Amino acid sequence: MDTQIGSLDICKPSSNDVGSPPKSSVSTIQSSVLPTLVNGAEATLGRHLARRLVQIGVNDVFSVPGDFNLTLLDHLIAEPGLNLIGCCNELNAGYAADGYARSRGVGACVVTFTVGGLSVLNAIAGAYSENLPLICIVGGPNSNDYGTNRILHHTIGLPDFSQELRCFQTVTCYQAVVNNLEDAHELIDTAISTALKESKPVYISIGCNLAAIPHPTFSREPVPFSLSPKLSNKMGLEAAVAAAAEFLNKAVKPVIVGGPKLRVAKACKAFVELADASGYAMAVMPSAKGLVPEHHPHFIGTYWGAVSTAFCAEIVESADAYLFAGPIFNDYSSVGYSLLLKKEKAIIVQPDRVVIGNGPAFGCVLMKDFLRELAKSLKHNNTAYENYSRIFVPEGQPLKSAPKEPLRVNILFQHIQKMLSSETAVIAETGDSWFNCQKLKLPIGCGYEFQMQYGSIGWSVGATLGYAQAVPEKRVIACIGDGSFQVTAQDVSTMLRCGQKSIIFLINNGGYTIEVEIHDGPYNVIKNWNYTALVDAIHNGEGKCWTAKVFCEEELVEAIETATGAKKDCLCFIEVIVHKDDTSKELLEWGSRVSAANSRPPNPQ
Repeated sequence: MDTQIGSLDICKPSSNDVGSPPKSSVSTIQSSVLPTLVNGAEATLGRHLARRLVQIGVNDVFSVPGDFNLTLLDHLIAEPGLNLIGCCNELNAGYAADGYARSRGVGACVVTFTVGGLSVLNAIAGAYSENLPLICIVGGPNSNDYGTNRILHHTIGLPDFSQELRCFQTVTCYQAVVNNLEDAHELIDTAISTALKESKPVYISIGCNLAAIPHPTFSREPVPFSLSPKLSNKMGLEAAVAAAAEFLNKAVKPVIVGGPKLRVAKACKAFVELADASGYAMAVMPSAKGLVPEHHPHFIGTYWGAVSTAFCAEIVESADAYLFAGPIFNDYSSVGYSLLLKKEKAIIVQPDRVVIGNGPAFGCVLMKDFLRELAKSLKHNNTAYENYSRIFVPEGQPLKSAPKEPLRVNILFQHIQKMLSSETAVIAETGDSWFNCQKLKLPIGCGYEFQMQYGSIGWSVGATLGYAQAVPEKRVIACIGDGSFQVTAQDVSTMLRCGQKSIIFLINNGGYTIEVEIHDGPYNVIKNWNYTALVDAIHNGEGKCWTAKVFCEEELVEAIETATGAKKDCLCFIEVIVHKDDTSKELLEWGSRVSAANSRPPNPQ
């Protein structure tokens, strides 16, 4: 049976509520009758692309204009269901589409040829690494210029127009170059459906002279097209479940750990069902925070080796069997390859493959099918969770601040914790915010996102813009370091233009603290800005904006009360001044281990 695009079942990072319908799923295509005819003037390539985007759930497209995409932008703007959001640069447009996709299930951006395409490339690479379906649309050269010996502006000065395409081939799962109308319909449909099936970005280049031209293939509203679902091999699934059940049922204190690929495997709900049925202690890897409900009765925290939340690593690493669903073991998530795990004790479940211990391995087995069937075959065993309950000691409170004492980071996050609810979402920038935000306890329905695999500093500004645009009913709380903010600060402007009401905590400690803890040097110190004055200048009296600079706990409490009270309908920017060496203990531990991994000497030749 086929699955229509609109009914894709995606994990809901915007909520960690068990059993609630995924708010971030792509909007359902209801049409089951022949689509209506389109007015001849609207039967253009540009309008067709716009209607397709709306059909899959994209209502906001992030863009930067350039002469090759201007006519296309005209036709996107003309679509009633599509809102064009102009960003300050292409990198931020890509990051915004990334943030939007995390909440809506798919995002899109539009840039111009080569100068725009190569600028957005870094954001597309990040979306690729995080398995996000993102439609990157580029206004391309005039179709008559292909195959000629002409040199175009915005290129590197060669008559070969394929440079941009070649760059995108490594960070997208499909590339469509539309330079004639005959196959434009097919190319666009194939690109969009591939992005949704593979949960990866795709590249669509539209010739600058084509967007306004009608064609018979665009004369009707887009016909709902279907995606053939991936199916598990029945015999392989049964064999994998039997082998895994035998492996786990003989264990004394097994545990399960969720990884970031739960999202792309659409297996978040199945993972929770397994936890419910098995009684096993349940943890998440750091990059899966927000994908699994933290109020689950057997949730024990974040497993991150030596920098795990309290008592979690001890339970996971002392288990005699552990099932990892969708893990990514890189040098960051493994804390410099220092995890105390043994392969022979592990079941590794990837989106379409299961490996038990050192073998056997089972292919063509979908994660969500495997987890659901496995739940029916396991004996209830809550030994590991009981062990956790016995050794767990509640975390202490930070030392109380003296009156007007300089603000400490642990005090800051104690107050951020109190701000969280089902009506908020947290965006954590690369840096010490990774570690401080990991310790936040997410209430039911509170969203959470960060970019761990790619770890691009500056990602959070654009991602906050995109995420907040996708779920205006939530108030986004972004925790951003000063170094990261300097990379992408401009698009606070776009947040104001869109009337967003996010709260940005700018943590000003004078440099790249995460780099300092890996390897220090003068290059980690940055020029200090007057960040609140910068945002005030960007505001320039247009839109709703409120800023504050805080130095102590008393000022922080007052600022939060204002941001959540009198200024709750404003974009609130709170600059927090902290000591340059005030970091989480987890960053200190993690940094030294990652440094050791980075500085390993070459193997003898």
